[in-house]
Amino acid sequence: MTAELVISLGREAIMMMLMVSAPMLISGLLIGLIISIFQAITQVHEMTLTFIPKIAAVAIALLIFLPWIVSMMVSFTSRLYGIIPTL
Repeated sequence: MTAELVISLGREAIMMMLMVSAPMLISGLLIGLIISIFQAITQVHEMTLTFIPKIAAVAIALLIFLPWIVSMMVSFTSRLYGIIPTL
C-alpha cells in the first residue's frame, strides 16, 4: 500500500461525503435563506419559525435523492472491496 493510494482513497472518500451530503445541505441552506429574507421583510424574528421548514426540506431532499445516494455508496464500497486483493 503506497502513500499515493492512501491519499487517493482519502480524497475519493472526502469527495463522496461531499457529494452525498450536498443535496440536503443545499436544500436546508436555500430554505433558511428564503425564511431569513421573509423575516427581514416582515420583521418577524421568531427563531422557531425556521426549524420546521428546514427539517421538512431536508427530509424531502433525502427522500428524493436517497436512491442516488445509495447507488453512489454501493459503487464506492464495491470499488473499495475490489482494491482489497491488490493490497
